[in-house]
Amino acid sequence: MKKLLLIPGILVLSLNADLSIKQIQNMILKVHEKREGIDLATLDRTKEPFVVQREENNVTVFVAPIVIQEEAKLSLHAIMNNKAYINDAWKSVGDNILGYTLKYIGKRGVVLKNGNQIKKLFLHEKRDNFIQLEEGE
Repeated sequence: MKKLLLIPGILVLSLNADLSIKQIQNMILKVHEKREGIDLATLDRTKEPFVVQREENNVTVFVAPIVIQEEAKLSLHAIMNNKAYINDAWKSVGDNILGYTLKYIGKRGVVLKNGNQIKKLFLHEKRDNFIQLEEGE
């Protein structure tokens, strides 16, 4: 009896699963078509949808994420002699800038850290802000 039910079941599945190459190509084209998305301003105003689950005294607690207020703007203007000109002031490694600590100064950018948050600032590509002084003879 099971074999009698199995054979028609396999036939029905195989008939429904018959896809031609043309159908598959059409599905791939639909996936690659540009779809309308959300604009960045709306996305910035969207609340964080995820919550953190914790166990406290054998009770599951759901904690909403902390909403970070609008961040202050950081601008790297120049790098010279292991110092970076950030937000109209010269800073060295270890200095604080708007809650961030300057951790690294490279040839084309700097690394700032605030807790677990890391921010990288780079010099503008079109400008030649890298200044290197060489001693004369």
